[in-house]
Amino acid sequence: MRMRARLLTGLGAAIAAAGCIPVQIQAPEEPIEINLNVNIRQEVIVRLERDAAEILDENSELFGAPTP
Repeated sequence: MRMRARLLTGLGAAIAAAGCIPVQIQAPEEPIEINLNVNIRQEVIVRLERDAAEILDENSELFGAPTP
């Protein structure tokens, strides 16, 4: 029984010591670059098309023929 208690105590100490591994955090040598080139061309074109369609609907007399 004493042998088992010593074994468990030693095992517990070993597990506790293993959890105390030092962690090192170091800044990188080069700066971190975040590339945020976002393509918004499609959204802009759709908005312009919608705005143009609304303007043509409101001012159909500009071109002499009604818009479909």
